[in-house]
Amino acid sequence: MTDDPFIAHRSLLFTVAYELLGSAADAEDVLQEAWLRWADVDHSRVRDPRSYLIRVVSRQALNRLRTLSRRREEYVGEWLPEPLLTSPDVADDVELAESVSIAMLTVLETLGPAERAVFVLREVFEMPYGEIAEAIGKSAATVRQIARRAREHVAARRPRVQVSRSEQQAVVERFLGALRTGRLQELMEIMAPDVIFIADGGGIAPSVRAPIHGAERVAKLLVRLNEKVTAFEITTVWLNGAPAGRIEIDGERGAICLASENGRVTRIYAMRNPRKLTRLDEPAELAR
Repeated sequence: MTDDPFIAHRSLLFTVAYELLGSAADAEDVLQEAWLRWADVDHSRVRDPRSYLIRVVSRQALNRLRTLSRRREEYVGEWLPEPLLTSPDVADDVELAESVSIAMLTVLETLGPAERAVFVLREVFEMPYGEIAEAIGKSAATVRQIARRAREHVAARRPRVQVSRSEQQAVVERFLGALRTGRLQELMEIMAPDVIFIADGGGIAPSVRAPIHGAERVAKLLVRLNEKVTAFEITTVWLNGAPAGRIEIDGERGAICLASENGRVTRIYAMRNPRKLTRLDEPAELAR
């Protein structure tokens, strides 16, 4: 392990920034800014480099998050987090895998910047309230109130049922198999009646701009997609700590992440925006 704490904790710092921003590109920019700040600090005066660096990254990410919140209001269609290729062993840390899942990151998008920062730092990285207060520039008492509100907000919206890795893998394999064949009945059988399909093309790639609700409507949409394309290749990969699909549609890349419950797909997240599909070849290093 390197002697430089920044390098030693880089995977952790990237994970913090990514969970706060939902974007690997923005997380990398935050790490670059944090590195420059770290380089100007007298390291001998930093008692706990890990906590100090998390605070620095959190402050930078929070500043960026406030800017991004305004930009995302003008985004064309639905905004989904940027998917990351991960190794299967990320799923061994159940809490980490859940915190970086597309389903959870999508829930975190519904929080305000301060609420998101407090929730991630407290619930995922278990930082003391005092350190979080220092990172976001609020009192510890205020941070406790924000944490309570954020927990309630997330609890009301997060996926309710925890699914085992093997069960999730089986559901994903069945769904991707049905998607390959394009058979309406097979697709409808693997989806929950109230399934929701959300796509993100960012105004760049073709995609539906509003969520589609209901198994029949979603299945018909997917069948039409299958019929329109000439080359359609699907590979099972691990994205954000869970089995998922990497897709090539007539030479254009895409990614599909799924949430499931009771053996059926409840949410389908389809990423088509090419700017968000650059991290599907090299596994991201995530850590808590």
